[in-house]
Amino acid sequence: MEEKAEGIRLQKVLANAGVASRRVSEQLIVEGRVRVNGQTVTELGSRIDPETDLVDVDGVAVQLDADKRYVMLNKPTGVISSMRDDRGRPDLRDYAKDWDERLFNVGRLDYDTSGLLVLTNDGELAQVLAHPSFGVTKVYIAKVDGRVTAQTIARLTRGVELDDGPIQADKARLLDASGDSSLVELTLHSGRNRIVRRMMAEVGHPVVELVRRQFGPLHLGTLPVGQARELTKLERGALLTLSRRGSGPDQADPVGEAPPSGENSENS
Repeated sequence: MEEKAEGIRLQKVLANAGVASRRVSEQLIVEGRVRVNGQTVTELGSRIDPETDLVDVDGVAVQLDADKRYVMLNKPTGVISSMRDDRGRPDLRDYAKDWDERLFNVGRLDYDTSGLLVLTNDGELAQVLAHPSFGVTKVYIAKVDGRVTAQTIARLTRGVELDDGPIQADKARLLDASGDSSLVELTLHSGRNRIVRRMMAEVGHPVVELVRRQFGPLHLGTLPVGQARELTKLERGALLTLSRRGSGPDQADPVGEAPPSGENSENS
């Protein structure tokens, strides 16, 4: 890689980003574990521009812009996935008020769906993750009416026909079937509107409750409903790595607040 005449030494950038001490960062560079814009850098004198260059260590993206915020919210039901609702319904503003930055949501969750929603001020990341062609994987737990059978689970993975075309779950698993309801885990990469609810209704088991437990590499874990927290360094690295893999010249649609409906609404 051609060294830049101006910029900051790479080991200092890594140390400032919290990757490791400057001495350990130098060792990482010498060992060939650091890449800048996809190219391995082993020269300790290399300088970069943290505002424009992309750095990863052992294949995991490093956040260099300290002004970017990445927040995980466990959205309650009865809340609109928007920073302002024209009809005066509860929205996401209360959950973003602890951050000075103007955050917005990546994709959406339906009004009656709870679970993992990402809030950020990183427009480029949001553009990639919300783009319909990227198809970030999402995992849902659905409580549904009736006793779901193994045959129904197999049908969900084979695919069902909906009004807007066929759809199949990447994975489907029956967690519980007792009494008059069942718990089903569905893994999907589709962002089609209310897709989980429509799939389960199509196989004869309407959704009673729905929660999104996973979004790409992020897991809801024990975060209580209605609570938000910043992503950890490892979570940020995983999310940035995912978004960089999906970025490219064809991912050019502008993204601000999520649209009310449509292919990239990610309603469920």
